[in-house]
Amino acid sequence: MATEGTLEAIVLAGGAGLRFGGGKLTAPWRDGVLIDGALAVAFAAPVRAVTVVTGADAGVEAGVRAYAERVGQAARLRLFHCAGYAEGMGATLRTGVASLPPDASGVFVFLGDMPRVPVAVLPRLAAALAAGGPAAAPTFEGQRGHPVLFSRVLFPKLLALTGDEGARTVLRSLGDRLALIESPDAGVLFDVDEPSDLGDGKAR
Repeated sequence: MATEGTLEAIVLAGGAGLRFGGGKLTAPWRDGVLIDGALAVAFAAPVRAVTVVTGADAGVEAGVRAYAERVGQAARLRLFHCAGYAEGMGATLRTGVASLPPDASGVFVFLGDMPRVPVAVLPRLAAALAAGGPAAAPTFEGQRGHPVLFSRVLFPKLLALTGDEGARTVLRSLGDRLALIESPDAGVLFDVDEPSDLGDGKAR
């Protein structure tokens, strides 16, 4: 059973942002850069540490370190570079999961280009895992969003992922064992793909 003290967070930040034109995660967003939004939510989660997995964009690591220092969270930050980032999200997720401490009971997986996830949904995801579920995900108006919280029983499946599909196949395999938690707003669906998305537009 997962307990708050042994939950971890991973922020996937290895993509090249090709549709954006490159430099997506370090593009201006509100008072900082885009990845700051995902980091703020990850550090607010009921976790011990936040692991950021970098890849294509060499500027992301410096930006992440700067944000963590600015908000007093440098001691909770762990950074790992995924050498195989070109393979896709499966590679960055494998790198993050492989880096987790051996006593981690579960992990939140955040996406670096999703800056508006409501913090309020995170304790509810943790409660669903603590109740014995193998994974929990937020939903909004019938659509499943992010972040997903995985129990350690699923770590072997996450470590076996390949390609760019991320953990979709793992989630599909759970069927109704995946706990779905209603989000208070559409931030669990909102991601940035193109420069025009950087405004506070509605989630797609």
